[in-house]
Amino acid sequence: MRRICILLLLVIAIACRSENGSDTVTIALSDRFSSLDTLTTSVSDTAADRIRNLLYNSLVKKNDRFEYVGELAKEILISDDKVTVTFILQDNVKFHNGKLLTSNDAKYTLEKLMESGGYKAASFFEKVDGQTKPHIVSIENPTANTLIIKVTRPSLVNQLLSNLVAIPIIPENTIEQQKENPIGTGPFKFVKFDKVNQIVELESNADYWEGAPQIKKLTVKTITDANALQAELQAGRVNLAPNPTNFSADTFNTLKNNPNLQVIKSDGSNVRYIGFNLKAPVVNNIKIRQAIAYAINREEIISTILGGQAKIAHSILPEESWAYDATIKYSYDPEKAKQLLQEAGYKGEVIKLSIISGSTAVSQYAQVIQDYLKKVGINVEIEPLESNTLLEYLKLGKFQMNTSIWVGGNQDPIFLRDLFLSTESPDKKPEGGRNRSRYSNPEFDKMILEAVETFEKQKAKELYAKAQQIVSRDLPLFPLWYPSNMVVASKRLTNIKINASGDWTFVKDIKVQ
Repeated sequence: MRRICILLLLVIAIACRSENGSDTVTIALSDRFSSLDTLTTSVSDTAADRIRNLLYNSLVKKNDRFEYVGELAKEILISDDKVTVTFILQDNVKFHNGKLLTSNDAKYTLEKLMESGGYKAASFFEKVDGQTKPHIVSIENPTANTLIIKVTRPSLVNQLLSNLVAIPIIPENTIEQQKENPIGTGPFKFVKFDKVNQIVELESNADYWEGAPQIKKLTVKTITDANALQAELQAGRVNLAPNPTNFSADTFNTLKNNPNLQVIKSDGSNVRYIGFNLKAPVVNNIKIRQAIAYAINREEIISTILGGQAKIAHSILPEESWAYDATIKYSYDPEKAKQLLQEAGYKGEVIKLSIISGSTAVSQYAQVIQDYLKKVGINVEIEPLESNTLLEYLKLGKFQMNTSIWVGGNQDPIFLRDLFLSTESPDKKPEGGRNRSRYSNPEFDKMILEAVETFEKQKAKELYAKAQQIVSRDLPLFPLWYPSNMVVASKRLTNIKINASGDWTFVKDIKVQ
């Protein structure tokens, strides 16, 4: 009898402990965010978009091959005119306030987005003859579950789908409260926001249309200091840290040794690169750019400096992309590099490598790259710049060579147009201002514009492949590696399957032991 009583008391204690918080998971953000409203915000905010994945759904999402498929739209139909897109909405989807999703909500969301003049709205507009004009001609909702969007020309259909991925659908007449009391259809519902400390409290959405998350309470805690985040993880006050930007490879290796923690590595899709200014002296020579590519031992950098937490990149696009091509590759070949330098008539002129200041990791691998280049006779000086200054220099063309990372955008092959379409091209779009290399090649322009306009997928894939081959040959930008997705988590969390994009959609599927 005594043994039964003790067991009963233990069961009661465990039940009480569960009620008091063992079903709560704390997830860490390593960057501060500007607002919970990611629909009308005036600035790009990757950290806020992480939270968006928890609270909201969009009409469109990306699958594992970065193809655009429906999320809140169960069907996406493109009409024969190739400018009209029909979205058939999912059935019985509820917002957090209990309202059923209809096409009125989707139409309302897009109209408020366009009115906002915010960062995301800008992607739906372009400049034509000096005037800003919208991509969208009309938005109609003939039935409760049907939304029809018409764009100005066929080449904008894929761009429309791409832009819609980041647009959170909200209920009608709630735009004003989204900043303070966000309401979406996502797996978690908003509870509380501590603005000063940037802590957001959420709870499981029991009516979530894809099934309620097992995590009952979720706290999002902003911790920008690497040492503080490491201490919080080790103490168990933080249970989940996806892709902490402030961690070094050594930090991950240290945390692996904690018996209560797990470190999960998977392939990522973002790309670290070296960019060249083709209008600048020395690096305007294709043979010098190719020599630089052959001179860098990326395998060794990944294995030693990055702790194996990356994968060599042979394209701007991630390997998982349906349009990926790696026909042209640059392997480590210092003798080939020296030969190309000789053919280019290189006389030891200084080449400046501009990097962002304040990042230990970037500074470390930049110095290793500098050493590799010096070994083959390339005189490289590292120029650390504050982030805003570096960005301004890139826009103005006040650089020779830089290193940075593209996050997210490179998942869509249209990004090749935005990065490399000739600045002189009449088809140049304002979003294509990313051509910091000042690259200009009529052969590439013809190929990429035809690819963007092509609806037949296999044909488009062939055209995108040829475009990548041209860029790989000319090297306005040299892809270095794809950083791995790194997740640190408590061992009581299972089914952690972060996708290559690195977004937080995986959190809804986590199981708690």
